[in-house]
Amino acid sequence: MNADFTAEELTFQKDVKAFLESEFPSDIKHKVDNGIALEKDDYVRWQKILNNKGWAAPNWPVEYGGTGWTPTQKYIFAMEMGLYGAMEPVAFGMKMVAPVIYSFGSEEQKQRFLPDILASNVWWCQGYSEPNAGSDLASLKTTAVRDGDHYVVNGTKTWTTLGQHADWIFCLVRTDSTVKKQEGISFLLIDMKTPGITVSPIVLLDGEPEVNEVHFDDVRVPAENLIGEENKGWTYAKVLLTHERTNIAQVPNSKLRLRRLRKIASETADGFGGNLLDDPVFAGKLAEVEIQITALEFAELRTLAAVSVGKAPGPESSILKVVGTEASQFIDELYMEVAAYHSMPHVKDQFTEGFSGEHVGTGSLAASADKYFNHRKKSIYGGSNEVQKNIISKAVLGL
Repeated sequence: MNADFTAEELTFQKDVKAFLESEFPSDIKHKVDNGIALEKDDYVRWQKILNNKGWAAPNWPVEYGGTGWTPTQKYIFAMEMGLYGAMEPVAFGMKMVAPVIYSFGSEEQKQRFLPDILASNVWWCQGYSEPNAGSDLASLKTTAVRDGDHYVVNGTKTWTTLGQHADWIFCLVRTDSTVKKQEGISFLLIDMKTPGITVSPIVLLDGEPEVNEVHFDDVRVPAENLIGEENKGWTYAKVLLTHERTNIAQVPNSKLRLRRLRKIASETADGFGGNLLDDPVFAGKLAEVEIQITALEFAELRTLAAVSVGKAPGPESSILKVVGTEASQFIDELYMEVAAYHSMPHVKDQFTEGFSGEHVGTGSLAASADKYFNHRKKSIYGGSNEVQKNIISKAVLGL
């Protein structure tokens, strides 16, 4: 694609590469390259560096701190970040709740929340799914009853990613149970320090408490934290979910993982005097997923172009979500195929800072099982892929 870049865009690309080389902290780079678990401070520190550069929120409107970049510049920035291994800002604040606030919030809410999100002074989490309302999110039961200048919230949210770190949570709550279920939902911002909130960790198959249950027991939330109109939260939630599904595609990350996978395969014997790249079956699988990622990349560019002129991502975000997560899981399977029995030994400490043994590294075979198990959830979060296919068939195919 570089053949289509203008001279100015090629200069911008060089500037991004130079910035990453000089400003991405070496200790965080060491962790990323070697599969060492990142801490909250690592994310916040890097996001503050991006914000100081003015590059933390490329897709935000300029008046709220966005970069004003063209779609091509946004593509270049995201690709160079991914290929370098630099983390994108945590999505819950920057890419999920912020678009809802600057699109539907009051001026007071924009002034109150957006600067702290941009500066990474506040860590957000998402309160959507519930124990009995996941793919059928509109069936949520968490209630918010108006009591004077407050809402009293009761219920439970689940699969709350990184909720143990969060300062605030944005929630879908039921404010009217007498109407059609989609029409009785509101969008509420809640301080996690409010009395009555309890966070319970859920340990995943890879041994990490990445997700949580968040319990609300008579939690009093100021009514001024309601976004937009009462009972219109479903409309706002759909906008947020389209942004989330678009982000889930993670093309740069997949390209980086494929580059590492190809290198490992070239160094792994096939048992017949060659390496795995000489195996036509494995080579065919690798080519298949590389083609998928390339097609996904162009689809993401089209979506980015639409967003850049003020349009919210439409049903194409569901396509990006389905193809992106399935391709990512296919890459996990190829890593497991290359790893074979090397992925079986599991010493959790080797993925943390300070491990005294020989470290294995992200691209190594020993990390394959961890990635495989953790990434099974990708086809579920942001709306399960089965539900996304229903959306596509209705919105695109008219079925």
